[in-house]
Amino acid sequence: MRIANHDDRLVLVDEGKYLDVAKVSDGLFSADVALIYERWDEFRNWSEGQDFADAAIIEDGKLGAPNPKPPQTFGIGTNYRGYIEAVGWPTPEVPLVFTKYQSAITGPGVAIELSGPQVDWEVELVVVIGRRAHRIRADKAWDYVAGLTVGQDISDRDAQMRPKTFPQFSLGKSFPGYAPIGPYLVTPDEFDNPDKIELGCLLNGQEAQRSTTEDLIFTVPQLIEYLSGMLTLLPGDLIFTGTPAGVGSVMDPPRFLTSTDVVTSWITGIGQMTHTFVHGPVMSA
Repeated sequence: MRIANHDDRLVLVDEGKYLDVAKVSDGLFSADVALIYERWDEFRNWSEGQDFADAAIIEDGKLGAPNPKPPQTFGIGTNYRGYIEAVGWPTPEVPLVFTKYQSAITGPGVAIELSGPQVDWEVELVVVIGRRAHRIRADKAWDYVAGLTVGQDISDRDAQMRPKTFPQFSLGKSFPGYAPIGPYLVTPDEFDNPDKIELGCLLNGQEAQRSTTEDLIFTVPQLIEYLSGMLTLLPGDLIFTGTPAGVGSVMDPPRFLTSTDVVTSWITGIGQMTHTFVHGPVMSA
């Protein structure tokens, strides 16, 4: 199953067509996509066998974030073997966890305002939680996942690493629009192997990143076990699972985003989203 936020309404999606869930269910489910995760199991059961014969055509320009109001958003740093090998860092013993604040969430196809001259791209597989999860073992973790979507962990490297002695990842990664997700949310059963999914990023049409989630140091189940062992994961929560090698800050010389750049993020089996950038205004005194 796949869903989307189409023109600010929850829709079921099949081969480029959609059903408006609130209308088709006669109001059983809300049009607000953020509310569906609390009723995910009920919604999954209802969605089976829905008829798309008279469904409308998806309009890409109307797609928004598949959850624009997550209760909690977690980011995982340095979580691809290829990434740490490229930068020469040791393999982490536990996940490096930070947060991205709700005001950073946006959807595909929007222009993102650059916060400064050192803004970087990071394509990521994003997990959306579908059940309340606390102290969940890794072998049961996929049962708590509503679906997967494409994400970009846009990062202001200057703000992220300021001050160098006490970096502030969350602030540097939470400027408005710095957590775009979309275009669809796809349930794990749609993948041949949800632990081996290909993803990548194009910068101005040229490949910047490509890998598979098989290269993750901490897999999706391991991340859910680790996080839920310390706190309660809530329906609708997002987990940005980390980015592979190919980000601009580790290039020689470093390459950061400008207003002339176009970033396309893709994940096989989910889709792609494209973003442009604009320079923000100078802060007034």
